[in-house]
Amino acid sequence: MCNVCAAKEEQLAERIILADNQMIFRTGVARVLSLEDDLQIAAQCADLPRLKEVIGSMRHCIVLFPSSITLELHELLDCIEQAESKAVIILEHGASLDDSITQRVEGVVLRSVAAPQLVDCLLRVAAGERILQRASVKAMPSPDRVGARVLERLTPKEIQIIALVAEGCKNKEIATRLATKEQVVKNYLRSIYDKTGVSDRLELALFTIHHRALAEAAERARSILARSA
Repeated sequence: MCNVCAAKEEQLAERIILADNQMIFRTGVARVLSLEDDLQIAAQCADLPRLKEVIGSMRHCIVLFPSSITLELHELLDCIEQAESKAVIILEHGASLDDSITQRVEGVVLRSVAAPQLVDCLLRVAAGERILQRASVKAMPSPDRVGARVLERLTPKEIQIIALVAEGCKNKEIATRLATKEQVVKNYLRSIYDKTGVSDRLELALFTIHHRALAEAAERARSILARSA
């Protein structure tokens, strides 16, 4: 494909600014969106200052961010509107949004949103729709029983490996981080796949970010590994 054609194709993809302070969720969402030809991750942000900086440097994007990123959501929405971008909020478990906020955003999804639903929301927002499922905005999520049951079956080492897989690490890198052999990591992964009911790394990452109990345990394990590195 010629460079001009490739550039035109790239321009057709909707640019997404992805912000989340949970690396596991951010990495998992980025993986999902990377599989979509019509969506392109333009930037990833781990905190509010970086998010504001990126919003100010890019225009006409979809900004996907959690409701917990700031107590001053109206101020953030002002920045997004000034950049002529669109806002999609990731609603935290047990949280709710004022009508004054929902009236200013183009989309709202729960933290536990399934990958196809998230992609569908972003594509429809890109097409000019507003995806505000009122039941989703006000509903209190049920306890994550599946995630809790799976977590009970996993060993601390397996949780560490899940955290590193969700972060995007390959087997060789995981082995180095955990001071073990690559074959040992492969053996652990087979056990993890069996306990979680998934068949590959991407499914494991998605399973993790969609089950709060497991995601929180993996995030704790990732933080401990990061401090000991």
